[in-house]
Amino acid sequence: MIQSGVNVSIVTYRTATEELERCLSCLTSKYIRYIYVIDNGHGDAIAEVCVRYGCRYIPNENVGYGAAHNVAMRGTVGGEADYHLVLNSDVYFASSVIDRIVQYMSANPEVGMVQPRILSSDGTLQYTVRRLPSPQDLFCRRFLPRIFFSRHDDRYLLKHIDHDRAFNVPYHQGSFMMISREALSEAGLFDERFFMYPEDIDLTRRVHRHRLTMYYPEVEVIHCHRAESYRNMRMTWIHAVNIIRYFNKWGWWRDDERRRFNTMLDY
Repeated sequence: MIQSGVNVSIVTYRTATEELERCLSCLTSKYIRYIYVIDNGHGDAIAEVCVRYGCRYIPNENVGYGAAHNVAMRGTVGGEADYHLVLNSDVYFASSVIDRIVQYMSANPEVGMVQPRILSSDGTLQYTVRRLPSPQDLFCRRFLPRIFFSRHDDRYLLKHIDHDRAFNVPYHQGSFMMISREALSEAGLFDERFFMYPEDIDLTRRVHRHRLTMYYPEVEVIHCHRAESYRNMRMTWIHAVNIIRYFNKWGWWRDDERRRFNTMLDY
């Protein structure tokens, strides 16, 4: 039985107000308790949007994506809500999406995290649930033409698995992550050592240790993904530094947990 519903957190940094408003207009579910907008860019226009939409606006230093979400997630862990939605401002969806995910998780308490089917604005599937990456996976994707490693990349992106059915997977991309309060209490919040990028991999695998982390294609959202790190040298550098931190934490060539979790996806 749902008592407190869902807290939502959105992190902004020089975000276009039109983008944020489109996202906020989707958040009409009866389950939503609080919507937090943590603004790492201190924008007056963002604050004004939050007033109009009844959000809790939090001006914040630019401490990174995961650390900013943690500001709101601490309230969820403290008992404000039963579920927490980590949401990008460039995502939009039908108002029923949150209702259906909450109902699914409420009926399946062993599920700690859910990611819906995520589509690009042209309707194509984004392969946002993946194997835990090895250094080779990420090096090839960054530096080699895909023609040289397409089979390897398809395996990393789990293209061999039917994405029309639900499955348990240890890496959810961070644009839309619905997480139960119990899962956050067990696994902890985002690791604030990561400024951007691998914090979603790190959190999903920690939740995956204790509970199911499900891809749930019964509902879908649109993600207008910009892939800034592929076009902006500063973001490329930030991406590289934080991926190094990720592998320093979990292991470069030897990561027994990665091997165990990924082996379960080889079917």
